[in-house]
Amino acid sequence: MPKPILLVTRKLPDAIEARASRDYDARLNPQDEPWSTDGAEIARRATAAKADGILGAAGDQFNAACIKALPDSVKVIATFSVGFDHIDIEAAKARGIVVVNTPEVLSFATAECAFTLLLMAARRAVEGEALVRSGQWQGWAPTQLMGVTLEHKKLGILGFGRIGRELANMARGFRMEIHYRDMQRLPPELEQGAIYHDNEDSFLSTIDMISMHVPGGAGTRHWLNAERLAKMKKGAIVINTGRGGSLDDAALIAALKSGHIRAAGLDVYDGEPKVNPGYLPLQNVVLLPHLGSATIETRDAMGNRALENLDAVLLKGAAPPHRVA
Repeated sequence: MPKPILLVTRKLPDAIEARASRDYDARLNPQDEPWSTDGAEIARRATAAKADGILGAAGDQFNAACIKALPDSVKVIATFSVGFDHIDIEAAKARGIVVVNTPEVLSFATAECAFTLLLMAARRAVEGEALVRSGQWQGWAPTQLMGVTLEHKKLGILGFGRIGRELANMARGFRMEIHYRDMQRLPPELEQGAIYHDNEDSFLSTIDMISMHVPGGAGTRHWLNAERLAKMKKGAIVINTGRGGSLDDAALIAALKSGHIRAAGLDVYDGEPKVNPGYLPLQNVVLLPHLGSATIETRDAMGNRALENLDAVLLKGAAPPHRVA
């Protein structure tokens, strides 16, 4: 019996491509050519291959037109990500195409990235490294590049899901006080002493730093805007490893320039890979290229989770464990 045909849109870790090639007639993208940013090209390749499944990733354009043009052979789309806002879920449902994602395995790594940004922003690491690399550093000085300590600061976590709670665990080791804002209060065993705010005014005016972990979509579009930034303490720090669109770039840039916001650390961007050019000349913002889950261990775990879901649909005829549509 022939193996199911699996179209893989991006270059994946070697171990994941080896497993995919073992169990499927895998059509890989070894040079990581960016054709999957064009939904029509995804559909064209899926049609040419007569694909049974597609293993895609964040940034792929699985819009309504793409999904409508997919061949009838496609039974499942797996995304190499937790987020699935790049996939038109309603269009997939209309076609009867199963959509699966890779939750739970990247929470620690993404929280780790958020904490890296927090430390870098608080301790002015970007400016310090640039000074050393430029050859202009003249040695230690009592008032040189003074940042702020995290100890005893109030860390506000917007979205207290798996990633937010992992970040809280890390922050407790730095003797930070944890505050959070979410749709509803969590049970005490998940809060672990974190302080819940049932309104944004109380939340924003209390915290010294905010780390954003909210999903994409219209409900969170530009959530952190000029009005909400103004409610934060002067000298606060903003961290975003969630969704680029949840932050109003123009408002944050203005707040960074004025000094109302001391510093920011960003790993995601509105319309990435494009980055608002207003950030580029600023020394008080840390800019990372979407590294949230970029560890060897995590990316392998994500790939294996995606393949577990694909195996369920294409090899076992069973319900996938992580179905979103």
